Amino acid sequence: MEGLINRYRNLLQSFKTDFKRSHYNKINWNGRAICILGARGTGKSTLMLQYLKENLPLDQSLYLSLDDLFFKQNSLVDLAERFYQLGGRNLLLDEVHKYEDWQSAVKNIYDFYPDLKLIISGSSILALQKSQADLSRRLVYYELPELSFREYLSLKLKIELEKYDLTQILKDHQKLIDPILASVPDVMLHFENYKKIGAYPFFLEDERDYISKINQLINVIIDYDLPEGKDISTSTQAKLKKLLYLISTSVPFSPNITKLAEKTDTTRPRLLEMLHMLEVSKLIKSLRSSSKGISMMNKPDKIYLSNTNLIYALALENQNSGNIRETFFYNQLENSGSILTTAKNGDFLVNNQFEFEVGGKNKTFDQIANIPNSYIAADEMLHGMGNKIPLYLFGFLY
Repeated sequence: MEGLINRYRNLLQSFKTDFKRSHYNKINWNGRAICILGARGTGKSTLMLQYLKENLPLDQSLYLSLDDLFFKQNSLVDLAERFYQLGGRNLLLDEVHKYEDWQSAVKNIYDFYPDLKLIISGSSILALQKSQADLSRRLVYYELPELSFREYLSLKLKIELEKYDLTQILKDHQKLIDPILASVPDVMLHFENYKKIGAYPFFLEDERDYISKINQLINVIIDYDLPEGKDISTSTQAKLKKLLYLISTSVPFSPNITKLAEKTDTTRPRLLEMLHMLEVSKLIKSLRSSSKGISMMNKPDKIYLSNTNLIYALALENQNSGNIRETFFYNQLENSGSILTTAKNGDFLVNNQFEFEVGGKNKTFDQIANIPNSYIAADEMLHGMGNKIPLYLFGFLY
């Protein structure tokens, strides 16, 4: 245990807490047992370590990554017992899905040591979500999404920027622009950069390697994380990657499931299952009618990659501007808590109340004319007017 403690203390010493994700404040850190879900690369480990460094006594706390080789030969439950006997009261377990039968271990630790605080996280969302039925009585689940455009600016430029709720943006968008421009005069340039390399905090490491790291991330999710939650073959993994590429190069994608099954050399039911796996893994988002259920066997009305960076990584020179714009809009609104479904005339119905058409600066209201509470989210526009709002402003929702 001494080696594990030394590693965690060394890691904590070099750790910075100057920037925090907006979701940091949405977590009830006082809860007895917390599970943080999220796609790879979104900053779950950082979130845990920031909370530990600023709020927990070091001599009563221990951060462990369960992909450590120590756990190939040592029991997590035994280590937790020893830690507790030495006065430990806060146990943080990262990459928890890497530990065999981790659900039983977490259940035992929770039940055996009622005054031990548990914070766990992992990147294999499918494996973690499968545990919710067993552990829902014990764990409170939170989800950490990709960076918003606002968070990207704050992290890159080391500045504080205010976030706005959707009602503020719809009502006062013209007033909100000036304080943004005062801090970020070249906001449009940063917006174009964000769409390519801004969704994951590791853009800070080296922007030149960012796209290749995105591709590595996709491979790790499909080749390693998915098999931890579901028994899939290598041929299915190859088909999942082909499916992602087809989605990335499409115009805003209304899928023909039969043709898509043919292109990926699979059956219709299997294709729907594959789409479900990609959605649970946070690689795609499926848009459906509000009247449809979210069953795996219900065909989505539209399919998007989860964020615009994935489009640039997969589609290379074949990106569709409409796909990029709609993907950004869907990503930022859903990650901020809005519910998006298909619209009767426009691209999205938000919270069953607001209808949006997403396009370039010349986009007109023709498709949503005379529809109450209808708006245009327009790219390539610095300032908005009336119900036509700059697209980048929706990146300030969280």
